[in-house]
Amino acid sequence: MKLIKMAMVVLAIIIIFEFFIVANSQGQLKVGFYNQVCPNAESVVTNIVRDAAKSDHRIPPGLLRLHFHDCFVEGCDGSILIDNGNTSEKGAFGHQGLIGFDIIEDAKAKLESLCPGLVSCADIVAMAARDAVAFSHGPIYQVETGRKDGLVSNIDHANRMPDVRDSIQLLKQKFIEKGLNAKDLVILSAAHTIGTTACFFMEERLYNFASHGGPDPSINPRLLPELTSTCPKNGDVGVRLPMDHGSEDTFDIQILQNIRSGFAVLQSDAKLMDDLTTRGIVDSYFGVLAPLTGPSFETDFVTSMVRMGRIGVKTGSNGNIRRLCKSFN
Repeated sequence: MKLIKMAMVVLAIIIIFEFFIVANSQGQLKVGFYNQVCPNAESVVTNIVRDAAKSDHRIPPGLLRLHFHDCFVEGCDGSILIDNGNTSEKGAFGHQGLIGFDIIEDAKAKLESLCPGLVSCADIVAMAARDAVAFSHGPIYQVETGRKDGLVSNIDHANRMPDVRDSIQLLKQKFIEKGLNAKDLVILSAAHTIGTTACFFMEERLYNFASHGGPDPSINPRLLPELTSTCPKNGDVGVRLPMDHGSEDTFDIQILQNIRSGFAVLQSDAKLMDDLTTRGIVDSYFGVLAPLTGPSFETDFVTSMVRMGRIGVKTGSNGNIRRLCKSFN
């Protein structure tokens, strides 16, 4: 009994210690962190993202995804940007297809000329994601800044990234591990409202779902022929298709309606309907009274983005401000 009590005390101390670390790291973040030291920091990022988005419609979803992939490994610390060969985090299987690295580097170069050594790459990623949402007709929101850049980028640390083939139970667990909940899972999955995916990620769902050699039965029969036509068996796995059927370039709630109707393109999105909790969250946006008394999809998206942006924030000697986003100082 004494050993059990001692173990419980130790566990409680560890939990309290971790709570203060998280609370302290989040306490460093605030809206307008650069207002005094680099007043044009946010407008510089916004202008670069705007110009890039005008010339390439892939840029907004790419930047939004880059922020998510950064935060879910070492935390929101710019570790996804490091290019140090075969060991770098960006080379992990789950990060295939990420784009936008050059946009972040362009913003960093401009800011280094204006405010050398002051604006972190991690903050640039977060600001660029915010602008990506705004330029896709999504909600306009303020982003917390004050992150430092991480000192580690390791491909082996990316093995707990959410995966399109994960069960809903595993997806929920991976979000819990990052301090997020089932609602965050639903809302951040809805970031798939903009952008495309590759046929590579569709092969198993279309031709060998659950190893039975056929398609996922949850796919709406009206959608299946379209998917198999775009991604034929043994076809070019690099071909891309919209993740939000019928609404790939506009940030809107259509992605959740598609998920409810069996028109989810990604398997992980479809899985949201396999769990009572996540299905209830999806359905809550479409009740009879939802337009009047229901939750606001855009408001909830902003809340989840801010929460995600606090994951693993680096402060003090745990991080620094890089001169180049792609390499350690």
